[in-house]
Amino acid sequence: MRITHLGHSAVLVEVGDRRILLDPGNFSDGWHGLVDLDAVVVTHQHADHLDPEHVPALLMANPQARVYVEPQVVEKVPLAGARPLAADASVQLGGVTIAAIGGLHAVIHRDIPRIGNVGIVISASGEPTLFHPGDSLADVPQGVDIVAIPAYGPWAAIGETIDFVRAVGAPQGFLIHEGLLNDRGRSLIGGRIPDLTVTSLATPAIGEAWHVG
Repeated sequence: MRITHLGHSAVLVEVGDRRILLDPGNFSDGWHGLVDLDAVVVTHQHADHLDPEHVPALLMANPQARVYVEPQVVEKVPLAGARPLAADASVQLGGVTIAAIGGLHAVIHRDIPRIGNVGIVISASGEPTLFHPGDSLADVPQGVDIVAIPAYGPWAAIGETIDFVRAVGAPQGFLIHEGLLNDRGRSLIGGRIPDLTVTSLATPAIGEAWHVG
């Protein structure tokens, strides 16, 4: 498996001869211009996970790519060929399984209605299993080898993040959802995770491919 963090929540996963892009949002542009994608997967409708301005061009450049989205996205953002991927459902992409868990975005404030969110688990025979939670720390799959860890959001505190990483129990992880943090903030959360969990934190640069497994 090869993982490339493209900024904030956008992650390119290359596994089993497939190229899968997760959460191409408007807090990053590292995914602009990608080609040869087999799938684009979106955890929820917020623009920092799905950029409505630039994603249509991405899909035009990748007409062969399947598009799987949390079901509410279909109603909110018009994307040609988008297929709903609900919690507890899964799809096959060749020898790669893309499974969804969860169902709800984390609480931002009691007066803000919650929306849908699915965590995404990507697995293939003989390869590590990757978990990208989107914007929720509530649901945890089993057997995760690599976890994408939201570094900061208006819906999470560092204590909740630590407990999430502990619950996942993955040997390896890397930070995502860091678009609102400066270097000090990234260093703070990045230092606490290996100190307080069993998860070793990889620190690839944005856009740098990271080989796992």
